[in-house]
Order: sequence, then structure tokens, then C-alpha cells
Amino acid sequence: MAQYHIWTIGCQMNKAESERLGSYFEQLGYQATATTEEADVIVLNSCVVRQSAENRVINKLHSLKSLKRSRPGVTIAVTGCLVNSEVNQLRKNFPHVDYFFKAGDYPQWLGKAEPGQILPQRPSPSTFVPIIQGCDNFCSYCIVPYRRGRERSRPVEEIVCEVKELVHRGAKEVTLLGQNVDSYGHDLPDKPDLPDLLWELNTIDGLARLRFLTNHPKDMSPKLIEAMSCLDKVCEQISLPVQSGDNDILKAMRRDYTVEQYRQLVAEIRSKIAGVALSTDVIVGFPSESEQQFQQTVNLLSELRFDTVHIAVYSPRPEAIAAKKFEDNVPPAEKQRRLNKVEQLQERIATEINAQLSGKTVEVLVEGRKKGKWQGRTRTGKLVFFSDSRDYLGQLVKIRIEKTSPWSLQGKVEANNIR
Repeated sequence: MAQYHIWTIGCQMNKAESERLGSYFEQLGYQATATTEEADVIVLNSCVVRQSAENRVINKLHSLKSLKRSRPGVTIAVTGCLVNSEVNQLRKNFPHVDYFFKAGDYPQWLGKAEPGQILPQRPSPSTFVPIIQGCDNFCSYCIVPYRRGRERSRPVEEIVCEVKELVHRGAKEVTLLGQNVDSYGHDLPDKPDLPDLLWELNTIDGLARLRFLTNHPKDMSPKLIEAMSCLDKVCEQISLPVQSGDNDILKAMRRDYTVEQYRQLVAEIRSKIAGVALSTDVIVGFPSESEQQFQQTVNLLSELRFDTVHIAVYSPRPEAIAAKKFEDNVPPAEKQRRLNKVEQLQERIATEINAQLSGKTVEVLVEGRKKGKWQGRTRTGKLVFFSDSRDYLGQLVKIRIEKTSPWSLQGKVEANNIR
């Protein structure tokens, strides 16, 4: 039997697309293999959002040259955000690659994919469902709109049908994905929005939980916050990237909101959704970011106290506006110092937030095992580990928390609580 291997780096959208590529190959009679050496078809699902990610992709591509020389019959393909309109240049740079296809597409050399082929045959208890591709925001640091194109929403009926089938195949939780989920539906004929979609999905029998990401602060509506407060399957967790705590930097980033507006949005969310967990993204070392401007970001994080903060140093992307308009003039060592400072701050905040769960009982959707322990997440996205000899895969289990850390929780199963 022919074998395939998919190497994935990057965001949840890439992970979702790789999962569906795997299903596509399996429906064509291929079998997954964990190594490139055994594969007949190798697909690299790439990310170039930051230079560090692109470097990993390039290194991986170079590492496959010797494999192609020793096994010329192996098929190598590349998808994801490395693939731009300059495919001829990519072919010139990487002549050992047989095919390049855009993010979200499928390898047409194997035939046209039917919708039923694309869905994961054996989805994990928590699985991803893309609902909108592309982005219209053109934040000055971001390459995504140039690689994934403008926003394109999937019809409500198609998504509902897909989620029902995933639940039928074993999924208990779905995370709706988009570069900006708050823009969902504006390009469809009847202009449905994300809250409308959530109301439809909330009625699906067998579906236990709903999540969505990522939000844009300028587009997150009061209607969405209201829907989250009403719908029992929508988890109390929101990803709301702020990127900077300084208004001048936000303006240079083309984020189209102010710190004051962001602060007000967070206050509204917390007043309407009890126990909500908030995560955010921050970029440090944006061109000309002063120490005072960086400190504004630190102050905002200290004030708002997020459950999770994803921190990145600014990395110029050739096609993005900031790379053309601004000099990358914050020294690498200074970028790293700022990143370390934010990481230390967030570690302390997350330690304090998670410590409040010690002795509490939480509901966990068990997603699998790691190093001999079951692992899963709470409705607020907290990672929980516990030991037990019974099979809990895909179950909602009540866990009493005994140990906390900034990154995860540990506990024990409470008796007679599985559902």
C-alpha cells in the first residue's frame, strides 16, 4: 500500500487543512507513515508568518534533497503560506519539489477531491472546522492576505452539515477557524454572521462544545458577546489579539482600534460572560517601538491579566506594508529582552490565575494520552492531566484539581461523573 507523510507547521488553520489532506489521501488508498523515509508522497504544509517559521520550512525542504536523489520516485509537494503567485521562482529555488499548491487547496494531480473525502474519517474528540478563508484587514506586519487572499466565507448550511457529520464520526467539540472569524458571512448573499452560525450549531445533538478563533478587536460585535452569554455549548474562552498597548504602534500596525477601545471591549466581555478566559497576542520590537511604548504594552498586560499571552518578536515580511514602509530598527537583542520580560510577567500572572483552581472541580473533555496520562481541556481552555487506568477518550470528565502551574493543571477523577 502506498504511504503518505504530511509535515505541518504554523496555525490551527494549517493543522485543520493537514488533517483533511490526510483524510483525502486515505480515501485514495494511501496509508499514513510517521517518517519521510517510508513515504511515497510527502506534503509540507508551510508557514511564513515569521522568519523563524519560514527558516524551518526552508531547512526542511533542503533536507529532502538527498531523499529525492536516492528515491527519485517519491513525490514531494508544498502547500501553505510559502506558496505565493511566484510559483515559477519556487520551482527554480526548489527543483526537487514536484508540486506546489495554495493553502486550502488539494493536490489536483491525484484527482478532484469530493467534500465527503475531505472530512477526517476519525476526527479527534476536539476538531477544527474552517469557516472563512483569507483576510481583508491588511495589518501592516502580516503576510496572510497576500498568501491566502481576500475573505471567502462558507455557507451556513454547508458548515452545519459538516459539523453534524463530524459529530456522527466521533467529534465532541469543534473549533471554528478563520483568520478573522468576526468577518464571517459578510460576503454571502444573505449576510449571516458568526452569532447566527453559532445559534445554528448549538442545536446539533451530540455536540458538546463550540469554540472559535481568531477574533479581531475592531470587528467583535455586541451580538457575538450576547450569543456567547446565551448559548450553552459555546465555551467561555476568547482569543482577542491586542498586539500592542500603545496607540501610535497600533496605528502603524493598521489595527484600526485604540487601547481605550480594546480595554472597553474586554470590560464588556467580562461583564457579560461569567468566568471567561481571555488570551491575546503581542508583538514586541515593532519598527521604532520605544522603551516607553513597550512599557505601555507591559502595563496593559499587567492591568488586564490574560489567561494566556502569545508573544512574538517583530519579523519583517517582504510583501507586508511594514517591511516596505518602516526600517526594522529595534536590535535583535533588545527584541529578545522585551520578549523575555513579557514572558516572565505572563508566567507570574498565569501562575496566580491557575492557582485559584486548586481544590476546584472542572469539566474536562479528554482528547488523548501523553506520557502515560490522560489529557484534555476545560471549557476555558485550561490543559488538564490526570492518571487513571480506564478509557476516557472523548468523554467529559469531572476532575478535582490538585496541582497547578502556569501552563497546565493536574488532578484526579471524581467518582460517577462521566457523561
